[in-house]
Amino acid sequence: MLSTKHLTDSALATLTAEAKVLEEDSLGPKVYRLSNGHFLKLFRRKRLISSALLRPYSVRFYQNAGRLAELGIPTLTPITLYTFPEKQLSAVLYTPLPGQTLKELYLQNPESFVTRLPALCDFIRELHRKGIYFRSLHLGNIVLTPQDTLGLIDVADLAFHRRSLSKAKAARNLKHFARLLRQMEIAGRFPMAELSAAVLAD
Repeated sequence: MLSTKHLTDSALATLTAEAKVLEEDSLGPKVYRLSNGHFLKLFRRKRLISSALLRPYSVRFYQNAGRLAELGIPTLTPITLYTFPEKQLSAVLYTPLPGQTLKELYLQNPESFVTRLPALCDFIRELHRKGIYFRSLHLGNIVLTPQDTLGLIDVADLAFHRRSLSKAKAARNLKHFARLLRQMEIAGRFPMAELSAAVLAD
């Protein structure tokens, strides 16, 4: 059984006293970078009745990272899972995956990104071959590491299948990828057609 630690408001304040907020929304900070280099990601349950009651997103995030590592996919390293008594809030302390996201690299030079397309295609094919369905797969969640390999971050929203994904499910995953490109407003010049054709090729 997965063990958790309780974190009080005062302990959270102490932990994040010198931290930098990397992500936030209308409810407050979502991701902190702590002074020691670790990250703290907060998960808020926004609905009273939710599937997160049975398996909170913090637990999915923590366990999915461990499963990816077992499958040989570079990812973040979870350290501690926290719960907050009497609050619809939980958190994961983790070591981030070093590198740059493909979104950052694409925005730096969209024209040269075509040279990274074969590696990206191979990576997505590897995920599908290992039965990994990542609904939130997009350029901001894929990291190019200093070892020149690709890995995943923000991994709460994925599922593991015993077999390779079917062609239909792989195609559905790529549709989500294209939709998220449009949401990030970088779909215009991105070679999505080429990516889909290469990933789905026999």
